[in-house]
Amino acid sequence: MAIIGSFTKTENGFTGAIKTLSLDVVAKLVPTPKDNEKGPDFRVLVGNIEFGAGWRKANSVNICLDDPSFGAPIYANLVEAEDSSYILIWSRRSAA
Repeated sequence: MAIIGSFTKTENGFTGAIKTLSLDVVAKLVPTPKDNEKGPDFRVLVGNIEFGAGWRKANSVNICLDDPSFGAPIYANLVEAEDSSYILIWSRRSAA
C-alpha cells in the first residue's frame, strides 16, 4: 500500500496531485452525471484531459487511472486522512 496522491475537497469535487516514479501531475476529480447505476461518480482530469474515473463507496472513492502510456490501469482509493485532507492509496489488483 503506497500513497501516490494528496487531495483537498472542494465545492465541486476534489483537487490535488498524483506523484509516482513516472507521474507528477495536478489532477482534479469532478462530479459527473450518472447516466446509469454503474457509471462513474467522478471523472479524473489533468488539465482538460480525462485521465480516469472514480466510484463512491461507503468511506472512499475507488479510482481507476489509465493512459495509453501505462502498461496497465492504476487502481487506487481516495480516503480521508486524519487531518481532513484526502490521500490516494495505490493498490495492485487485476481488473476482474
